[in-house]
Amino acid sequence: MEFFCYHRDRSDSEDLRDTLMEQHWSYMDTYATEMIARGPTLTEDGKTPTGSIHILDLPTPAAAQAFALNETYYQAGVYRDVMLRRWRNTLDRTMWEFPGGPDEGTRYLVLGLGHGEPADLTPPPHDLIAYGPLLADDGDTWLGTAALVRAPDAQAARTVLTGEYSEVEVHRWQFGGRD
Repeated sequence: MEFFCYHRDRSDSEDLRDTLMEQHWSYMDTYATEMIARGPTLTEDGKTPTGSIHILDLPTPAAAQAFALNETYYQAGVYRDVMLRRWRNTLDRTMWEFPGGPDEGTRYLVLGLGHGEPADLTPPPHDLIAYGPLLADDGDTWLGTAALVRAPDAQAARTVLTGEYSEVEVHRWQFGGRD
């Protein structure tokens, strides 16, 4: 089962984040084989973390919940909340298999939240790093779409979603992991 986990930072938590970075990475290392994608969301200038994305393949919803709630930054109070949803990897690859590599261009998380009729189930012709529907716990009910995309700017990244959504968020994002 694949899961999309988005931890959003509390304001003023950057110093605590920096202090715990090695512990965070050590925790993530224990999930290395399960990771599909990971990395921080950032302010538009790309300098300050605003959250963390983790997309994983885990055996059960309980395992996903344990991952999200036992995460070092979450336990220490860096994060203000967490979104945990079932997800479907429509590209059938990890971010490390993205042909653009980890450093070329600007990357974004595009998160469309919705309800009702599913939208954007087929990956569009964009420079996609990861892409798939956000699903309810039943694994079938569509709740939105999440994409990691390389694009020249936030406005271009937003065009990856064309369906009807109640809310669309676009955040700078970068490949995560140890430097």
